[in-house]
Amino acid sequence: MEEVYEKVLIVGADFGTDREAFERSMKEMESLAKACFMEPVGVITQRMESMHKGLYIGPGKADEVREAAGLLEAELVIFDDSLTPSQLRNLQKELEKPVMDRTALILDIFERRARTREARLQVESAKLKYLLPRLVGMHGAMTRQGGASGSMSSRGAGEKKLELDRRRIEHRIAELSRELKAVSRERKVQRQKREGDRIPLVALVGYTNAGKSTIMNAMLDAYMQKEEKKVLEKDMLFATLDTTVRRINTGNNKDFLLSDTVGFIHKLPHDLVEAFHSTLEEVENADLLLHVVDYSDSHYREQAKTTRETLQKLNAGAIPAITVYNKSDKSGEETAYPRRIGEDKIYISAKDEASLRMLTEMILERVYEDYLPAEFLIPYDEGRLISYFSQKAHVLSREYVEDGIRLKVKCHKADKDKYAKYLRTQ
Repeated sequence: MEEVYEKVLIVGADFGTDREAFERSMKEMESLAKACFMEPVGVITQRMESMHKGLYIGPGKADEVREAAGLLEAELVIFDDSLTPSQLRNLQKELEKPVMDRTALILDIFERRARTREARLQVESAKLKYLLPRLVGMHGAMTRQGGASGSMSSRGAGEKKLELDRRRIEHRIAELSRELKAVSRERKVQRQKREGDRIPLVALVGYTNAGKSTIMNAMLDAYMQKEEKKVLEKDMLFATLDTTVRRINTGNNKDFLLSDTVGFIHKLPHDLVEAFHSTLEEVENADLLLHVVDYSDSHYREQAKTTRETLQKLNAGAIPAITVYNKSDKSGEETAYPRRIGEDKIYISAKDEASLRMLTEMILERVYEDYLPAEFLIPYDEGRLISYFSQKAHVLSREYVEDGIRLKVKCHKADKDKYAKYLRTQ
């Protein structure tokens, strides 16, 4: 287990738009710091009409932050916002401490959590895109004086180092882009195979730490005969980063694929969403979304709104969804669970078997709603179709008669149309 290695001071500016949202964001920054194995030793805020162009906060407040960081022995100062390259440089000079913004902190957490090759590629790409415009000023200790402009040889050591770093980063970003495109093509092939098999894809989405991984593991415990590798469950922001897909076997050919995706968060960095696009394509191509909401969190409505806004950015806002109000047992309310409301809302506890059964019933109703009752008479010389329907449909009964096999099924509408010549008319 990793240990705390840095004391950090957290700084935020409230520009007067929404005080409650600002306080939530600051509280979330403390959780993010802890998720990165840092120890918050203090929080400093400032109310401002507008952002200071050079320092983000006001010069007087910067003096206060520098003094507080010294008194609290903070090794790092973290800002609850994305800082411009010039603000980052100016603050590091003014505060005489290393400075990190919200984007860099989230990228650092993702780098620690990435386990698969794909996730590591995605995080590296996002970090390099973040770093590229911030190279200027990083070699301040080196001289930038040289001869006249022109060749690399006429530049100072610092300037040459900066140019070499920039070229290396740009080259590496291009390499990563090619590798991620190859991964995306592999995922596309996998999706096409799934579509051919007509196995519905259900994607767990939601705010980080809402309980998506707990639901995934509970499904594996309930419906898998053999031991399946589970996903990490931990009460920590972004405990799970790598996308996991597992086949859930509920019986009688009513399987579905369940995908556990990275959690969303307020102010999720754009470069990170872009870098994780191939992973999040699992969301875009899902037949059904399970929007998991931590009902025990007093700010669950705002978290649900953030998830919906992120889904819109991913072009997934129109995909059918069930809102799963998880942790109902910890909400502090007299909320009955499991309890479903219509076809798109359910209150559950992921640790409760009855909750899991009710949620599974809702999923099957939605992903198999295109399955229609049909009765086929399959000639004996078309035995391959019996095997096909046994694998692809819900077989209700099978009867051997003189001119073939009478099969009553619930099958996909496309199969009913495709094999219409074998349909028995009532």
